[in-house]
Amino acid sequence: MLKPLGDRVVLKVEEKEQKVGGFVIAGNGQAATKTAEVVAVGQGIRTLNGELVALSVKEGDKVLVENHAGVEVKDGEEAYLLVSEANILAVVE
Repeated sequence: MLKPLGDRVVLKVEEKEQKVGGFVIAGNGQAATKTAEVVAVGQGIRTLNGELVALSVKEGDKVLVENHAGVEVKDGEEAYLLVSEANILAVVE
């Protein structure tokens, strides 16, 4: 399993499929955001005086992330998205 560093977060993106006349169209290329599940989080970032500030998201959270943010990585057969916490727009409740 991937263990992110600092303020980075590992996400599993939810693939959305659309069906049109029996054909499957994978994803919407024009969407500005995508929904993902938080798989792992880094320890946080340090302030100038050395205090550790934890991230605002936790494992299991559903989040909304910018469409072109982060780096796609593979861990075995699984594909993940590695992003900075700043690229996460909201937690979906």
